[in-house]
Amino acid sequence: MPSLSAAVRSLLIANVIFFVLGLVPDLRVRMVERFAFWFPRNDNFAWWQLVTYMFMHGGLAHIFFNMFGLVSFGTLLEHQWGTRKFLLFYFLCGIGAGLVHIGINWAEYQGIHNQLTAAGLGAPTIEYMLKSGTYEGPAGDRSLAAQVVDLYRIYASPMLGASGAIYGILVAFGLLYPNAKLALLFVPVPIAAKYFIPVIIALDLFSGVTGFSLFGGGIAHFAHVGGALIGFLLMWYWRMQARRAAVMGGFR
Repeated sequence: MPSLSAAVRSLLIANVIFFVLGLVPDLRVRMVERFAFWFPRNDNFAWWQLVTYMFMHGGLAHIFFNMFGLVSFGTLLEHQWGTRKFLLFYFLCGIGAGLVHIGINWAEYQGIHNQLTAAGLGAPTIEYMLKSGTYEGPAGDRSLAAQVVDLYRIYASPMLGASGAIYGILVAFGLLYPNAKLALLFVPVPIAAKYFIPVIIALDLFSGVTGFSLFGGGIAHFAHVGGALIGFLLMWYWRMQARRAAVMGGFR
């Protein structure tokens, strides 16, 4: 593997610093409130979180696998593209992943909110429940209570982690090196990137749609898919630009 490139090294150091600072309990609470990506209706939401959430991680395994992906695949891409193009790609994929995640959550939030108001809960009551974390609906109505819990989960669960940007990097790697052999931890047989990467994206899409996850709960599956989608679109756009430049160069 090539030596660590400048941007990958800087991103790695920044992520580790954020993680270490987050090990201090009181400081972590403040960091999550300020830097994780909150739902826009939450009082903790701020515009800069669309970038800072990429430097926050939920645990040691979370940051390890993201940084492993960054070093393993990002280094090759940066050596090929250069630092400026790599950083542009990385942050666009991460921002795109965050927007896709919030977009899906917003649609789900609005749908549940409309169902609750149709069931007789007023908007002030719903807002109070979200801000206080208490249930003020009819006692014994389990279906309504479950909907309130789902709404609260969207409202009060921030997104964090660089996974969306890493999925974009995976897509770029797969398009540039389709025959490179990769291996899942639980599948020891190496698989070509052109098969491996679509499979893990499909698994995330399946988990996001069905709610069933092979890797446990609390995972922003649609953010992974969003990062992969933005990565694919950027690669497609850059290839079209390169082809257009080649055609125009042929007329000179």
